[in-house]
Amino acid sequence: MTDDEAGEYQFKPHERPMMPGSPASPDHPTGRRVGYFLIGLLIGITGAMGNALVSANLQNIQGALGLYSDQAAWMTTVYTMTNVSMSLLLVKFRQQFGLVPFARIFLAAYILLTAAHVFVHEYATSLMVRGASGIAASALSTLGLLYMIQSMPAAHRLKGIVLGIGIPQLATPLARLFSSDLLELGQWRALYIFELGLSILCLAAVFLLRLPPSERMKAFEKLDFVTFALYAPGVALLCAFLGLGRVLWWTEAPWLGYALCGSIVLIAAALLIEHNRANPLLNTRWMGSGIIVRFALIAVTVRVLLSEQTYGAIGLLTALGVNNDQLFNLFVVISFVTALGIAASALTVNPANLGRPIFYSVLLIAIGAYIDAQSTNLIRPQNMYISQSLLAFAAVFFMGPTLLIGILQAMARGPNHIVTFSAVFSITQSLGGLAGSAFLGTFQIMREKFHAHAIVQSLTLTDPQVAARLQALGGAYGGVVSDPTLRSAQGAALLAQQVTREANVLAFNDVFLTVCVLACLTLLWVGTRQLRMYITGENPMAAALEAIAKKRTQQ
Repeated sequence: MTDDEAGEYQFKPHERPMMPGSPASPDHPTGRRVGYFLIGLLIGITGAMGNALVSANLQNIQGALGLYSDQAAWMTTVYTMTNVSMSLLLVKFRQQFGLVPFARIFLAAYILLTAAHVFVHEYATSLMVRGASGIAASALSTLGLLYMIQSMPAAHRLKGIVLGIGIPQLATPLARLFSSDLLELGQWRALYIFELGLSILCLAAVFLLRLPPSERMKAFEKLDFVTFALYAPGVALLCAFLGLGRVLWWTEAPWLGYALCGSIVLIAAALLIEHNRANPLLNTRWMGSGIIVRFALIAVTVRVLLSEQTYGAIGLLTALGVNNDQLFNLFVVISFVTALGIAASALTVNPANLGRPIFYSVLLIAIGAYIDAQSTNLIRPQNMYISQSLLAFAAVFFMGPTLLIGILQAMARGPNHIVTFSAVFSITQSLGGLAGSAFLGTFQIMREKFHAHAIVQSLTLTDPQVAARLQALGGAYGGVVSDPTLRSAQGAALLAQQVTREANVLAFNDVFLTVCVLACLTLLWVGTRQLRMYITGENPMAAALEAIAKKRTQQ
């Protein structure tokens, strides 16, 4: 069964969709390809921009809405809670109902919710919009990817996949560049109005230039919804545990333990149901195969390591009093290098050897983290241009090849495996990012307490240097505080602030060094795997490409 619009097109045999739910691949004229590219660029950035704007300005939104720190943390966590599990349904939704309803329904729903929040200024509404943003972002990332693939000739479709998965990564540095100006124009509401405007442009673009039609089939089964009803809340509880654990502290809030236990039970129940199905939504046997387990471990590990930039470097600069305006030039550099990394990944991608760019990416992370591990309290954004450029390049250089490893393996085994791969990839990226921030954040807090204790132990009033420092710090208040005792107390308070600052710098250096060590271990693992494949001649990607070519010939 084909889309209603299929009659408008006359497809050649090689132009038929690879699988139901995917658009056909007709030979487009150059002008249409340019249109697909521009729309793919717009949709890809829009899908990630909403969460990027909120993450970059969370402190401003927290202050404007009068939120506690845990309430502010929910703003970004709820986005991941809805985003990570939607891939299970979206692939089958496209297969059963087609691409046009897929695009219009999710975009229109997101526009309505975002518009409502512009007028209803409540915390509950904010959470609803963030949750809707997670659902819409999952749909938009797929839509942007499909548009980008259509912009490429048949011989370069894999490059289109790399571009489609890399472009959303531009949203985070771009959000840092102009979000301060938006806040000056209309405070936090301007962020949502901008997000609303982008989503309206996406809807208009989808109406203006539609994707080629796809083949449809009856995809949903009753047990799919049972699995989703168990899997989605299980993953959501896991996201809540990882997102709020560091803020509330792992052992202080009892509900965190209940959330973790609940997530394990629900996810295990969903997997148990799927394991015994004839036509599973999640193919548990394939998920447990060696190549998918290795794929998931590498993807999660690299995503955790990349938290060095989002949490580590930015966290250190924030602790030293650097604000968004002062980070402008740094994010100009990061944006440029990110775009360069996307282009380099697309131009150099080799489907027969997708491990090499991952190896280089991990190497760049190790070098960048080692450079940052030499930080002092005098470090400023311009001192991090080189290290953060390496991290930004690595973040997008590994993304495309990692996606291709899984998607080619799934396509080689049949359309039903695409849903499973979408779930695995979504988990590794979304939960990997949350786990990275949780791990590095927890480690940084523990090391800050350790260093603060060590520094305080060495401070005694009998030490002439300490006494001189207290006198100098208290002397700063000589013109406004006449009481010597009060001046001494103010000097002690300033000294405590300096101790906290130095402890934070040392703790972040420990974080950077830990990332460097973990990256080196990952580098050893990936390198060993690559060397083994070279010696034995084993190449699972070549076998997958051959299987895909056979399936294409038999269509």
